[in-house]
Amino acid sequence: MSGPDYGALLDAEVRAYIARGAEFYPPGAVGLTIEDQRATYDAMCAAFHAGRPEGVRTQDETWGGVACRRYESGTSDVTVIYYHGGGFVVGGLHSHDDVCAELCARTGYRVISVDYGLAPEVVFPGCYNDARAAFTAIQTAFSGPVVMVGDSAGGNLAAAVTHGARARVTGQVLIYPGLGGDRTRGSYVTHSHAPELTVQDMEFYQTVRTGGAAPPVGDPRYAPLQDSDFSALPPTVIVTAQCDPLSSDGESYRDAILAAGGRAVWFEHAGLVHGCLRARTMSRRAAAFFDRIVDATRALGQGEWPY
Repeated sequence: MSGPDYGALLDAEVRAYIARGAEFYPPGAVGLTIEDQRATYDAMCAAFHAGRPEGVRTQDETWGGVACRRYESGTSDVTVIYYHGGGFVVGGLHSHDDVCAELCARTGYRVISVDYGLAPEVVFPGCYNDARAAFTAIQTAFSGPVVMVGDSAGGNLAAAVTHGARARVTGQVLIYPGLGGDRTRGSYVTHSHAPELTVQDMEFYQTVRTGGAAPPVGDPRYAPLQDSDFSALPPTVIVTAQCDPLSSDGESYRDAILAAGGRAVWFEHAGLVHGCLRARTMSRRAAAFFDRIVDATRALGQGEWPY
């Protein structure tokens, strides 16, 4: 059986975004050394950096022993805790700086980006421990609502920390998260060789994340979808890209929360690929994708559920 026709599924703007990214971070980059992967990823993120909106103030600081960056654009009692993507291997405060700044400017909320430790230097559960330590310190310091937001690997961390914290989190917005779903079905099969992320890429990141050990089973700190209890989770919005092996995790996670009596909604955006946050200035589809994230974050911070 032949795979999807990405030439037809992806419009010219998205294809142009993919081509530009490949100039810096080519397909098969997981075959490079970790040092070279990080260098090429950093170069790509720098090339796509859209700048910070006027009026956004930043401060680098430490929360729970973890380096973080705080963004503020006004006075709000809502705090967004952001965990960046990058397969637990690449990325940092720099890679999602403009995304966090824009999220801050458009919601008016305080945004704190967490620079959790990366593999292979820090293997599981080290990245989770960093994410949880930063959350605990931030949530203790600020008395207002806390919204967890993360993309890809960061979406995994946002959900994993939320599963441990439950009522201490006001809401969560998960952006094409990897939640440990069933790799024998859905998008894992249909889009196993999608542009920007393949199942083979995911297997590489998994090996590095665990230090070569077998992945844990039944541990929601590693794979939130493997939790046995989805009750009392906060209102959750999951936003995924159609042409991404991870998309089905959004559907599965929504269904698990709904089955436990919670509030959750999943949006799969057609004609987009993993990592499309960076495409928001080049693609109308990606801009609408980011609008969805901003609107969801704003609503959850206000305790609203417009779904």
